[in-house]
Amino acid sequence: MPLLNIGLPWRSRSHKDTLPGGWPGQRVLVTGASGGIGFALTEALAQCGAHLLISGRNSEILATLTSRFPEQIQSVTADLTQPSDRHHLASTAHQAGCNMLINAAGSNQQGFFDSLNDNDIERLVAINLTATLQLTRALLPQLMACPQASIVTIGSTFGQLGYPGQVSYCATKFALRGFSQALRRELADTRVRVLYIAPRATQTAMNSPQTDALNEALGNRVDSPDAVATAIIHAIEKQREELQIGRPEWFFTRLNTLWPTLVDRALLRQLPVIRRFVGAQESAS
Repeated sequence: MPLLNIGLPWRSRSHKDTLPGGWPGQRVLVTGASGGIGFALTEALAQCGAHLLISGRNSEILATLTSRFPEQIQSVTADLTQPSDRHHLASTAHQAGCNMLINAAGSNQQGFFDSLNDNDIERLVAINLTATLQLTRALLPQLMACPQASIVTIGSTFGQLGYPGQVSYCATKFALRGFSQALRRELADTRVRVLYIAPRATQTAMNSPQTDALNEALGNRVDSPDAVATAIIHAIEKQREELQIGRPEWFFTRLNTLWPTLVDRALLRQLPVIRRFVGAQESAS
């Protein structure tokens, strides 16, 4: 690897301060719209006036959103791990003239690493990471041809903080953060903005009862999908290149970067509680 000689600017590029044209001028592809954060984000963006192409695996939920905003929302039922579905979605996005991609599709997988099998790991990597990269690459020529375009990837606190019982999930979210950072730098001389937004614990259907109980036992703050959607929209409007939602989580992730051994010790104290609830989940599965 070559040595880095970097001149650090005082601030980001000034043209990233606001969203050009406002939401009514945006044509947005939202993946994972049949999930908790994706659903709430779709509702909020439609209320802001955006035109939306949404995708997800649950056609009934997508139909509910489309029926509420028939003039603004078009839906495509898709499993993004399938090449044919990705191709169809990318083609539809081209026809719709999408100038923003929000990668909100994803899955969770709580469990100790030695309890997972090959299919568990492959499926999670395919959903959270591989499909996101492949869809983004497929849409990139279209986005680069737009006067202004954005790629927004929804990550997680666990994209900066390795956590017991979340090894595979952390691996995918760490990778998404690196993907966003590298792509942002690769496209720095283009008109495509790349943003990475990391929610903290969120109350969605992906959470098992054991996950909810663990968050309660540890005193973790859990946001509603609506609150997360609002934070995401504000971050996009301000063109925040990277955002960690939640002040305590922001502090903890920074501490993990600067002093990881201190975080190691803190999580070691939590480990008996984590083992109790994660172990209960594995027994029930």
